[in-house]
Amino acid sequence: MNKPSNETAFTIDTSSIKFGTRITSEAGYELARLGAKRVLVVTDPQMASSEAVHTATESLRQANIDFAVFDQVSIEPTDTSLKEAIKFTVDGSFDGFLPVGGGSSIDTAKAANLYSTYPADFLEYVNAPIGKGTPVPGDLKPLVAVPTTAGTGSETTGVAIFDLEEIGAKTGIAHHLLRPDVGLVDPDNTRSLPKMVAACSGFDVLCHGIESYTALPFSQREAPPTPAHRPTYQGANPISDVWALAALEMVGKSILPAVLDADDTEARSNMAMAATFAGVGFGNAGVHLPHGMSYPVSGLVKEYTPEGYPEAHPIVPHGMAVILNAPAVFRYTASSNPERHMRAAHLLGADVTGAGPEDAGDLIAERLIQIIKEIGVPNGLGGVGYAADDVPRLVEGTLPQHRVTKLAPRPTGADELTELFKDSMKLW
Repeated sequence: MNKPSNETAFTIDTSSIKFGTRITSEAGYELARLGAKRVLVVTDPQMASSEAVHTATESLRQANIDFAVFDQVSIEPTDTSLKEAIKFTVDGSFDGFLPVGGGSSIDTAKAANLYSTYPADFLEYVNAPIGKGTPVPGDLKPLVAVPTTAGTGSETTGVAIFDLEEIGAKTGIAHHLLRPDVGLVDPDNTRSLPKMVAACSGFDVLCHGIESYTALPFSQREAPPTPAHRPTYQGANPISDVWALAALEMVGKSILPAVLDADDTEARSNMAMAATFAGVGFGNAGVHLPHGMSYPVSGLVKEYTPEGYPEAHPIVPHGMAVILNAPAVFRYTASSNPERHMRAAHLLGADVTGAGPEDAGDLIAERLIQIIKEIGVPNGLGGVGYAADDVPRLVEGTLPQHRVTKLAPRPTGADELTELFKDSMKLW
């Protein structure tokens, strides 16, 4: 029997999720249930004194679990910061992990778990072609994630993203065994987020939903040589579609009130749930060009620092880097499946009455620009410090992101990326 050239199957994996107020206090119970006796709490310096970390560590005490705290996570982790966490983990001989924070903390814990369990050269597990892309060899230690931003969905995914400093762009490690065992999604943990942090988190959710829904269908991907090589990001499929659409519906109703009114607890709770829903969707289907293009935008940042973020070093937050590319991208990809782009635009609040397939790209792009303007995000990549002469380096940083660029619903090379970056410099 000849092996088919294209994929014929897809998988759906996700973490066990608990959602609800005060659920953070069950972290100790979950880790004890999973057999952990010495746990590493992973967080960043800003979160270290937070109520979320206090509640999580108190739950470990109540469960009689020994623990230590690593509170040096970098916002937008680098290979250097991950190596520091890995060393701390190896030296401390931990048998469980409890990240409390945004995607940065959760991704750092995933990497620390992997490299402390299966030591290897750092690039061994990193996505090809930047790294070797070696599959995770086996099961990892228990990891219970407590997200404090409504954005990354990292509590549901087998992906860890970081800046590889030598190339000035983000890359990552992707394998289903990296997924947390449990995600404790507590809306209480998002209520104190500064406006721009809430906005960037929300933009990430929004793009996760659209990108996974509009990604290349799984059946158009090349079949893997072995089951072990089936990618974490497999392309759009019927089950990931359900999660993506549900997330987009919630985002369409809640992103603006959640960002603009910190006291709207219902909207912030809905965004926390949307982040998890979108995480299940893109954690299996994948994302494509807005994310692929965002990695060098974050990695090559010059002097920009948004309100609400630490001022110690410049940063274009991940969600902002993604959304600033999104209008141009979806104008470009709409022709691949106008119906899907139109549906996404409608769920986000666009009036699609009387619109035809040829209008899909403009409709979704203009709706995204409306949301960006209402929230008060800079006007395109130019607003965060980039100019036309930066485009070649941005393109260069995007091209190796095969894990996501190959999921674009239209073939996209250097020429197309050049035009997309140029179109993203100014949005209105």
